[in-house]
Amino acid sequence: MLISFIILYLLLTIFVGWYASKFVKTSNDFAIAGRQMPIYVVASGLFATWFGSETVMGASSEFVEHGLLGVIEDPFGAALCLFLIGMFFSRPLYRLNILTFSDYFRIRYNKKVEWISAIFIIPSYFSWIAAQLVALAIVLQSIAQIPFAWGIIICASIVLFYTYVGGMWSVAITDTIQTAIIIIGLLVLTLELVSEVGGFNEVLTKTPPDFFKFTPKENSLTSWVSYFAAWITIGWGSIPQQDVFQRTLSAKSEDIAVKSAYWSSLMYLTVASMPLVIALCGTILYKDLKQGDSQMLIPILVLKHSGIGIQILFFGALLSAILSTCSGAILAPATVLGENLIKPLYGERISDKKLLHIMRLSVIGITLFGVALSLYKSEIYELVGESSALSLVALFVPLVAGLYWKKANALGAILSMILGTGVWTFFEFYETEIPSMIWGLLASIGGMIIGSIITKTPTNDE
Repeated sequence: MLISFIILYLLLTIFVGWYASKFVKTSNDFAIAGRQMPIYVVASGLFATWFGSETVMGASSEFVEHGLLGVIEDPFGAALCLFLIGMFFSRPLYRLNILTFSDYFRIRYNKKVEWISAIFIIPSYFSWIAAQLVALAIVLQSIAQIPFAWGIIICASIVLFYTYVGGMWSVAITDTIQTAIIIIGLLVLTLELVSEVGGFNEVLTKTPPDFFKFTPKENSLTSWVSYFAAWITIGWGSIPQQDVFQRTLSAKSEDIAVKSAYWSSLMYLTVASMPLVIALCGTILYKDLKQGDSQMLIPILVLKHSGIGIQILFFGALLSAILSTCSGAILAPATVLGENLIKPLYGERISDKKLLHIMRLSVIGITLFGVALSLYKSEIYELVGESSALSLVALFVPLVAGLYWKKANALGAILSMILGTGVWTFFEFYETEIPSMIWGLLASIGGMIIGSIITKTPTNDE
């Protein structure tokens, strides 16, 4: 029965994607849904941006092993990111009426910065897409014994279809439906497990001392720097990411864009805590769950110790979460590839119909890269970590400086991207007690300051 439900759910997702395709007439419709989305759709989409394999399967295992300090990056950093987007970024970027972050870099700096930023944005999504495909394949393998490689191909084909035909319209509609399924499924399972343990007070009494400690256990510089790095990996690093940006720009107005970011931050902080509670309760009730693949802790718990009703609710929620994240992660770099790398090659001659076709072909190319990487690597947490740091060290400083520092210019932006990425990459191979992304961020800041002071040309200098 569970397998039948999963098949039905996947078929329904395909149907919704096909239905959404009738709203796509232009590249603007494909990329940002024609800026027609109400607040509940935009908030659901922003919430679904990262609520996928990392949150349900990765963060829950980290929480069980390391307590609250193990999940600062997600969900707390992710909730912080959405809040900051609403407070500082949604309004000024919405007013520009653009499709991608690289469009912003062209307007604020010049075409060369646009091109370089696109080169950094696109690869940052490959690991993220691969992580979602790996998670989907693991789920299908656990409930239907589908071989891992075939699971990757099946899941990629489904996401590819509805993203290809419907673009942001498909993503927005499916995100809204899937968010409702996520909340219902996780809420029911959380309440049932907490009840089995004996209530929240009983859960607290059966956890180790300092399990819920929220600040570093050691009062040292390196501990606090690592703690800060955990907050900003997603908290700052995901601000200049195209999937978040597209969902924000799909709003009907800038006020809706801002309010949606705040609501999604609250949703993320509350809903993303449910998998943590589920995993903790599961290990209290069933001591054997810690053995084996930690990524499968919650799925194994549900399969072995829950009735068919709970299984349907949970796996519906899990598939919803991962599909939502994966579709947005494919659409984002595909839009940048079409808009900022391929479109300029045609100059002014390109029609909107041609651009729409290019974006759809880009969706296919990006998906194939994600499939290849997912077959090469299968650790969800590692894949997500690789995708988060690049945008922090390369794109965050040029974005913030461009919006809030009048002296920021093209040379500063280019040096910021190159130095930030170069220094981060160096310290990835030659590790120190300070996380590599901190060194990369400092280098990015230094590059922006030095480049902007040297040339003193804050405006576009094509």
